[in-house]
Amino acid sequence: MFIDKAQIKVVGGHGGNGVVAFRREKYVPHGGPSGGRGGDGGSVILEVDKGLRTLIDLQYNKVYKADRGLHGEGSNRNGKNGEDIIISIPPGTSIYDEDTGDLLADLVVEGQRFIAAEGGKGGRGNTSFVTSVRRAPNIAENGMPGDERNLRLELKLLADVGLVGYPNVGKSTLLSAVSAAKPKVADYHFTTLKPSLGTVYLDVSESFVIADLPGLIEGAAQGHGLGHEFLRHIERTKVLIHVIDVSGYEGRDPIEDYHDINKELFDYRGSLEDLPQIVALNKFDLINERELVQDVIDYFEDLGLQTFLISAVTGHGTKELMRQAYVLLEEVWANEPETKDIDMVIVPPKKEDGTFEITREGDIYVVSGPIPKRLATVTDFSSKESLYRFQGLLKKHGIIKELMKMGVQEGDTIRFDDLLFEYYPDSE
Repeated sequence: MFIDKAQIKVVGGHGGNGVVAFRREKYVPHGGPSGGRGGDGGSVILEVDKGLRTLIDLQYNKVYKADRGLHGEGSNRNGKNGEDIIISIPPGTSIYDEDTGDLLADLVVEGQRFIAAEGGKGGRGNTSFVTSVRRAPNIAENGMPGDERNLRLELKLLADVGLVGYPNVGKSTLLSAVSAAKPKVADYHFTTLKPSLGTVYLDVSESFVIADLPGLIEGAAQGHGLGHEFLRHIERTKVLIHVIDVSGYEGRDPIEDYHDINKELFDYRGSLEDLPQIVALNKFDLINERELVQDVIDYFEDLGLQTFLISAVTGHGTKELMRQAYVLLEEVWANEPETKDIDMVIVPPKKEDGTFEITREGDIYVVSGPIPKRLATVTDFSSKESLYRFQGLLKKHGIIKELMKMGVQEGDTIRFDDLLFEYYPDSE
């Protein structure tokens, strides 16, 4: 089954906590600190696998949560890092933040990776807080939570040449005639409800990938029918073959069909107008007289379009059509700018920054923002020494100063996330 869209939730593993510990050695009554740090949480990683052609596996598992890091231990033993989760996806997958709509990554190369949800850092043990004046710190940090995101994945086929046209004009038949692909073919409209890929081999060193893109209808660019579901797959193609039924058996006007389909393409994405097109007048086997359609051929050639009279059923003209498609591809490849180095590992931008905000909710001062949230998360409030350090960090980041500007008084309540404190100024 061909599935080209998926929505998943990814959660990085929580970092392990650091530990407060001291050496216990015989005849050494006051051993030094030996608390190890917690392990980092595992990450959720999307990786391109060129053997895949669909996102169907992501339809059955909607949530991916990596392992948490283990807590640190005494004797300077650090906690083990959590295991990463690797999710294989096909080349040509675009990854969006479902909540913001932002494009986070576009993965096209085998082995390319996207760190979808990074694991949280492990907390430091008390060994990390030793200074020249603090020889036996009783401080350790909690681990940080991992990133959490709702993602939308969209697969856009990686095809060199795309077949476009109205339903039942013979695109699927043409694909099966020029490649080893075996799309469903029948004599009724909308036989093709999913794109199909095939490879055309002209010679040992001359080949390209061709895609049969399902038939469009009027209003497809506005999402009518399955418009956007189909049009998305055209975006990566370099050459378009416009397949038109020239037989007249269904009472269609070939010239009108050509302009209607192009309007849908260009309304969807204006840049498609720059793609080279070839016109393939199909179903010639039903008339077998060139003179009957010469006026149609002349019309397209007057537009500067290379036009081929073909029969996908008998193979008439299909080899010449594919050869010309390859010639146009070579021209496109020759004029493409030099490929920039592709980042094989993509890390999305962090949501956090150094800002904070203080508001009033009745008599309560509410401190919010990335910095206070992080400080509250890593602090072990059961430790008096950690509590003093927390207050010092609030001063360092200017939060205490801002609270004083807003008129905080001794005994007032301050809230950090779900934590409530009473404010008491230090001895200074």
